[in-house]
Amino acid sequence: MIKIYHNPRCTKSRQGLAILENSGKEFEIVKYLDEIPSEKELTEIIKLLNIAPIDLVRKNEKIWKENYKGKELSDKDIIAAMIQNPKLIERPIVINKNSAIIGRPSENILTIL
Repeated sequence: MIKIYHNPRCTKSRQGLAILENSGKEFEIVKYLDEIPSEKELTEIIKLLNIAPIDLVRKNEKIWKENYKGKELSDKDIIAAMIQNPKLIERPIVINKNSAIIGRPSENILTIL
């Protein structure tokens, strides 16, 4: 089943959700600020996205700039930072079977439906 990691307060995330709703396909919504992914789950998402953990971080967030920017962090440190501060996780993320995409721009989502 298709899964979207969604933040209802984010315009891009809402646009991604609308694409899924209009697709007519069944999907699951994970409000990741409320249902914070585990280290294992976030690591699996990063593998599906085929990116480095740092590429999933919202680097313009105040939390990142004040606490992490400019520091030498391992991948494990970066994943821990995203779990402690899920607001740092780029959004939306859509997973369909063994594929995942970050919905920025939202049209990217169409490539895995």
